[in-house]
Amino acid sequence: MVAVRPADVESTLSRIDPLRPVVLLFGPDTGLVRERAANYLARAAKGTDDPFGLVRLDGDEIAGDPGRLADEAGTVALFGGRRVVSVRAGSRNIVPAVEALLAAPVEDAVIVIEAGDLKRGAGLRALCESSPRAVAIACYADGERDLARLVDTMTTEAGIAIDRDARAELMGLLGGDRLASRGEISKLLLYAMGEPRITAEQVRAIVGDASSLAIDEVADAALAGQSAEMSGAFGKAIHEGMRADVLLGAVCRTVQNLHMMRIGIESGGSVERAIDGARPAIHFRRKPLIEKALRSWTAERLKTALLTLDDALLAARRNAALAPAIAERVLLQIAGLARRG
Repeated sequence: MVAVRPADVESTLSRIDPLRPVVLLFGPDTGLVRERAANYLARAAKGTDDPFGLVRLDGDEIAGDPGRLADEAGTVALFGGRRVVSVRAGSRNIVPAVEALLAAPVEDAVIVIEAGDLKRGAGLRALCESSPRAVAIACYADGERDLARLVDTMTTEAGIAIDRDARAELMGLLGGDRLASRGEISKLLLYAMGEPRITAEQVRAIVGDASSLAIDEVADAALAGQSAEMSGAFGKAIHEGMRADVLLGAVCRTVQNLHMMRIGIESGGSVERAIDGARPAIHFRRKPLIEKALRSWTAERLKTALLTLDDALLAARRNAALAPAIAERVLLQIAGLARRG
C-alpha cells in the first residue's frame, strides 16, 4: 500500500476497510493525528456490544513484547463484534511488533497506530506504506483551505452564522495545529451561544491574544514609519500594564524576522513571496504594513536598527523607572528612520 494522498485522506478515513486493518497516522501536527485517530477509532467501535472491545496499548510496552500486539488484535471480542486496538508510539522501536501483526491472520479487527513526525524511509512508515494490509496517512499542519473547512464545519454544526470579515479574522488568528484550532473555535462558539451570528469584534475579543496584538501594532507602526500610530499603540499597551522592556524585546524579534525576510528579498526573492512564506504566518491585517516596511528597509539598515533596539532594551532593563521613556524614544527613532527610507 502506498501512502494516502492528502486529497484522499478524508474518504479513506470515512470507511472501515477490512482488507487493511492497520492504520498508521503520523506527522508533525500532533493535534490532527489524535483527532483523526479518535474519529476513526469511534467509527470502528460503533455497533460493537463489547464494552471492552477497545484496547489501548502503550508503544513502549509492546516494544518489549513484540508478539503482544498481534495477540491483542487476534483476541476474540468478549461479546462478539470487531476488535479495536489503539497504539500510541513512544520512544522505543515498535517495528517488530507491527511486522508480527501484519504477518498474523487477524480478522475482524482494526488497529490504529499514532506516531510522531516520521521521515520518509523511517522503519515504521516504510513498513506500513509497503504493506497491502496497512494504510499510512501523514498529518501536516493545517493550511488555509483546511482551516476554512474546519471553521465552516464547526459553525454549521453549532447552528451559528459567521460574518465574512469575522471568518477571515478568525482564520488569520488560528495556527496550524488542529487540536489548538478546534479549541479556539469551540471557545468562540461558547461565547457566541444565543447570538444570531459571530462578528469580527467577538473573534478579536475571544480568540485574539491581546498582548500579541498590542505588540504587533507597536512594531508594525514603527517599522512602517507611522510615528503617531506607534505612540498611540505604545501608550495603550503601557496603560494596560505591559512592561516596556517586554514590549521592546518583542519588537526586536519582529525586526529579526523582518531582517531574515529582507535578506531573502535581496537574494532574488520577492516581497510577496517573503510575506506568504513567513512562519509563523502573518495575519492578513498586518500584511500592508509589513509590505511597506520590507520596501522601506534594507537588510543592512535593519541590522543597524536591531543594534539600536538592543542597546535601548539593555538600558530599559537597567532602569525600570525610565523604561517607558527609553522604549518610546527608540521606537520613535525607528519610525523616523523608516520614513527616511
